[in-house]
Formats: sequence, structure tokens, C-alpha cells
Amino acid sequence: MDANLRFWRAEGQSFFQRFLLWTDVLDPLLLLKSSDEIRSSRLSIQSSGKTPSEPIQSDQVFWTVSSVHPDTDKIIPVLFRLPGKFPQENLLASVPKSIFAYNLSFLQFVFHTYTTGFTLLNGNGTTKSEGYLPHEKQIYYGLGAVSYAACIGALPFVFMNRYTVKSTLTQLTVKRVLPASLLGLMSAFTVAVVRSPEFEDGIEVMDRNGKVVGVSQKAGEKAIKETTLSRAVLFGTAFCLPAVLMHFVERRKLVKTPRALASLRMILITSVLAGMLPVSLSMFPQCGEIKRADLEPEIQSSTEETELFYNRGV
Repeated sequence: MDANLRFWRAEGQSFFQRFLLWTDVLDPLLLLKSSDEIRSSRLSIQSSGKTPSEPIQSDQVFWTVSSVHPDTDKIIPVLFRLPGKFPQENLLASVPKSIFAYNLSFLQFVFHTYTTGFTLLNGNGTTKSEGYLPHEKQIYYGLGAVSYAACIGALPFVFMNRYTVKSTLTQLTVKRVLPASLLGLMSAFTVAVVRSPEFEDGIEVMDRNGKVVGVSQKAGEKAIKETTLSRAVLFGTAFCLPAVLMHFVERRKLVKTPRALASLRMILITSVLAGMLPVSLSMFPQCGEIKRADLEPEIQSSTEETELFYNRGV
């Protein structure tokens, strides 16, 4: 079993444990670690000789967890590493509303392109069926999903530009709640589409000693469902809650100048996104578990283990 998965299995049993660990893994300072430092720390951890269930007591483990893919053993590009997720998404999310209105489709496309690239590089990367080219297939899927998500996300603003909305409740729904909800829904949609080959071809499942016992479509389906739900919760909450709060701030005229409103909007989005990111990542174990009885018959017959493990991906 990979060192990253050993780390999550041994020390990320509960939601609270995972939340505390993710706050360390998401430290932006980890982006400053060089490739040589990361490889050295990873080699040190892998050669420690500990069993998969033993805790790894080392600060260097955060370097590898945040920067190395547990399935391919490759270092993830800096912009798509876990500590870089918050700065990148916050930058895209905090674009001033006036600019957003004029470049809506383009900015939606950029946002979903980044999150799709992040999904592609941080999903499950275990070996699939012979002759399978995962990245080519996922890239094609991703391009289609990004284009579709950008168009759907723009619909509420197209509706607002064409029709005059007078009802306060309708304005709140169409201008604030619906765009944010669609963004969360489309973010989950792109995850499901890009990672759909994991369901079609399956992902590797391991026993408690880290030995691969088979490739399971059902484990792939479970991993995708968990990740899409966590992504929907992240973006749905991070954009919907600030939008609703800003609606009431504007109605009560608590902040009067446009510059102050823009600053308050940015602060709210940054605060909620910063809090929701480790929460959403902690919803499900990174080293996922699935009962043997829920797997395919050929895998059930190949092991006596009651529970098997897999990499959920991010």
C-alpha cells in the first residue's frame, strides 16, 4: 500500500481527525518544497518498514500527501496540488461582479477547466484494462463536460438580461441562489464525467496488507459518488452562502459604496471557501473502505478479507 494511503488509513479514521490533517496538508507553504525534497521525504517514509496500520509520525509526510499521486507515484504539477487548490479557486471566485457579467461564459469555462484539470490529476490512477488510455479518454470527456457546464452556468444570467424580475424572492433565487447552486451542481457533474472511466473499467482494491486483490467497478462507482458529493457541498456552500448574505447586506444598505461591497463579497467568499475546503475533503476517508460482499463475485472468491481498501481520489 502506498505511503499516502497508509497515512490516511492509520491517522484519518474519524471526520475530526481528517479535518485536522487536511488543514496541515492544505498549507500553501508546502508548494515551496522542491521536487528533490519531496522525493527524498517520500523515499524515507516508504523505507520506514511500517505496516499499513501503523501511524506515520513525521511532518515530512505532508510533503508527499500534498504533492505526490498515490497511484502513479508522480509529483503533481504545482498549480494542481492540494495546497494550491484554495488560492486558485479563490482567485477565480473573487472576480468582481461587473467583470463577471461581461465575461460570464469565459470565466465559467476557465473555472471549470481548472477544477476539471485538478480532478484529472488527482483522481484514482490505478492500472485499468489492457490497452486503456485513461488520460486521452478523460481529456475528451473533460472538454465536453467543461463546455456544457459553462453554458448551463450562464443560463440564470441570460434569463436576467432578457427578462425583468420584480419579485424580491425571485430576484434572490435567480440572481443569488440559482447561479451558486448550478455552479456546485456543474462542479459535481464535471467530476462524474471526467472520472467515469473509473466506473467503466474499475479501480484496484487492496486487502489490509496493501496487496491488490482485483479491479472493481463497484469500488470505482463508490469513489466517484463520494467525490462528486464532496465537490457539490464545497462549491454549493462556498458560493451560495455568501451570495445570500450579500443580498441581505445590499437590501438593508449596510454597506453603501460599490468598492466596499466588492471587498465584503471577496472576504465572504474567501472565508467560506477556506472553511469548507477541509470540511468537504474530510467528509469521506481518502483511503476508502468497501465490504467484500459489495464487490464483484470474482473478487469475493479471491480473498477472505471482509473489508477492502481503495484510493478515493480528490
